[in-house]
Amino acid sequence: MIDVYIGLGSNLDDPKQQVIRAVESLKMLPDTVWVAQSSWYKSEAIGPEQPNFINGVARIQTQLAPEILLDALQAIEQDHQRVRTQHWGPRTLDLDILLWGQEVLNSARLTVPHAFLKERCFVILPLLELAPSLMLPCGTALSSLTAQCGQQNIVKLNETT
Repeated sequence: MIDVYIGLGSNLDDPKQQVIRAVESLKMLPDTVWVAQSSWYKSEAIGPEQPNFINGVARIQTQLAPEILLDALQAIEQDHQRVRTQHWGPRTLDLDILLWGQEVLNSARLTVPHAFLKERCFVILPLLELAPSLMLPCGTALSSLTAQCGQQNIVKLNETT
């Protein structure tokens, strides 16, 4: 089993319910053990004008191969009527493999650590919640990346919002 962190995001069709339902789907993945999820965070969209996102991070342990997990995540996105028409456009659900243990993966379909992990506070903050002492495969302490987060307008949601 390997520790895998997955970013979840949605900004269409009741975004909080989209990510909550996605968590339930992640819990059902074969050869995979559910470990934890972060709080939910609201963030402004990157890219074209669109609604705010609800984001979070899940931690699983899996025996699946990276591209098999990617296929499973894309199938969950399809179950949520994800349509890929615009780069960085609005979406019902976005599931990204952020980290695959301490491995660095680079294939035609998958780059891990996620290419923008170090820049996106809507990933950094929930990931830090799950793994406060995490070191990225490049040797950077995740906690050292939080200095930039004050400018990205990320709001942690409480259980009732």
